[in-house]
This record gives sequence, structure tokens and C-alpha cells, in this order.
Amino acid sequence: MLDERAKTLLKTLVERYIADGQPVGSRTLSKASGLELSPATIRNVMADLEELGLIASPHTSAGRIPTARGYRLFVDTLLTAKASAAAAGGMGSEVSSLESQLLPDQPQRVIANAAQLLSSLSSFVGVITAPRKSSVFHHIEFLRLGDRRVLVIMVSPEGDVQNRLVFTAQDLTHSELTEASNRLNAHYSGLSLDVVRDRLRNEVDALRGEIASLMSAAVDVGTQSFEEHEPVIISGERNLLTVQDFSHDMGSLRRMFDLFEQKTQLMRLLDVSSRAEGVRIYIGGESQVVPYEELSVVSAPYEVDGQVVGTLGVVGPTRMAYDRMIQIVDITSRMVSNALSQK
Repeated sequence: MLDERAKTLLKTLVERYIADGQPVGSRTLSKASGLELSPATIRNVMADLEELGLIASPHTSAGRIPTARGYRLFVDTLLTAKASAAAAGGMGSEVSSLESQLLPDQPQRVIANAAQLLSSLSSFVGVITAPRKSSVFHHIEFLRLGDRRVLVIMVSPEGDVQNRLVFTAQDLTHSELTEASNRLNAHYSGLSLDVVRDRLRNEVDALRGEIASLMSAAVDVGTQSFEEHEPVIISGERNLLTVQDFSHDMGSLRRMFDLFEQKTQLMRLLDVSSRAEGVRIYIGGESQVVPYEELSVVSAPYEVDGQVVGTLGVVGPTRMAYDRMIQIVDITSRMVSNALSQK
């Protein structure tokens, strides 16, 4: 537990380091904190904060910088973030820009624009996971190609058409394929493919083996087809080239770009974020969630008609203006939710 004096000095140190990017000395803290403390007292408090692992002393400087643990305490207990653009002040024009670009009749553009806007507003990297496509089919047909090959033609409620080739154990006739498609269209049209799969599993005894296996294969094909999309959209990776913390460390930059290229770890992080409410902050170095010590992620889930369908956020250096990033991410998630929920 920190007393109010220590909290004030830690808050001041983090804010000064975020603003200037330089280790903060006791003289700067004395002036910036507004506390009437002697240099000796400030040095003693700094020593206590360092012992607690909240700040560290770079070997090239007499000043101190925040650690991941220090950033976490700052974010969780010392940071006062505004919840809206009106309260934040100065983001009115940016909010208008968001509203004008997130058009509800073009959901794919909403997602792409959101990533670009997050990047431009933050000057870091904007990321957003795309919502999963509809896994409901409106109509299905089977076309016999011979040699135990069947073309599955599946139409979504939105009119998207997917064609996939399926190999069957036996060569099925045209009438058998018509029977299978009629049964699927009559009993399962409009249901999610997961529901169809479960029902087919329970009704398999009532169907002939060839037809049951064909219908199950078609459902599997449909699930794969409708879920094929770019899982995460990333914008602004080049912004990291101008970040002071990275610009002189090619090793760090290489690791950052590997993260965005491979996307697996990023997807795992955003998946964790989608299960949380509101804005979440992940600071590199405090856990295995963010793979690199130099990075932080500010993220929030977004919804369509009240259902969480994806996550968006900003990826940048640990030395970022967290209060502003929270505002940007929070406002963007609300606007994306509103845009995608409009009919």
C-alpha cells in the first residue's frame, strides 16, 4: 500500500515519462508534483518505489522510469479517464470524422475504416477482429459430377454463394442428391450450421447411410466456407518506425512486425479481450498475455445487436498516453457497435 505522497510522486513520474520519454529525476518531480518536499525526502520515496518494483533506474541515468508494474498501478488506481468525447474535450471533430466514415450499409468498410481510424487517432497501430460471417444457409443444392464427386452449392441469407467439391463413399444418383437437398432445405433452412450438425447427428438412424454422410459433409463444408475471412485487420504498422522507443532498436522492431505478420498471438490476445467488459489494458512485461515487454494493448469488445462479435484496439509502446487511448478505443467500439447494429 502506498501513502498519498508516494502515489502523487509515482503518478507525476509516469506522466512526465510518458510526455518526455526521458528518465525523471528528483528535481523534476519536486517541481511537477506540487509537493513541498525536500530532495532527500523525494529520493527516499523513490527508493521505496524502486524497491517495490514500480520504477527502475536505467544505468545510464540518475533518473527513474516506470516498470510494467508501475504502469499497471498507474492505470488501475491513479489514472482518471474521461468516459465520453464531451467529457474528454478536444475530440469532438475526431468523433465527427468517425461518424462520417462508419457507414452502416457497408459492414466490411466499417471494419476496415475502424482499424484505420484507430491508427490515425492514436498514431500507433489499430487492430480489429472481423465479425464471423453468418453460418446460416438459405438454400443448398447437390450437383452430381460423377466418379463419386458431388458439388455442394450453398447460399447464405445474404445471397453469398459457396461452391465446394465433396467426395462420397458411393456414386450417388441424381434422385438421391435431390432427396438430400430437399430434406436439408425443408427441415434446416434458416438454422445455424452448428444446430444442423447436432440435429443430423441425432437423426442419422432415420436416413440412409450415404445420404446422411453427404448431408453431414455438406454442413462441414458450409461451416468452413462461411467462416473463411480475414480474422484480424491491422492498420498503421509503419507508425512504429517513428516511435522513439523503437526507432534505434532494430531487434524490437523486427519482433513487432513478426507479431503483426503472424497474427496468431495477436488473435489470442484479442480473443481474451472479447470476453471482458469495457476497455481493457494489457501491458507488456507484466504477464505472458502481451508477448513483448515494449508493447501495450488497449482494447474493447464491440457488439452487433447486443451480442459481442469482435474486438478492436490500439497497439503501441508501453510509454503511451493511456487516458487518451482509453477514450479513442471506448468511443470507437461504441460507434462500430452502433454502425453495425443499424438495419
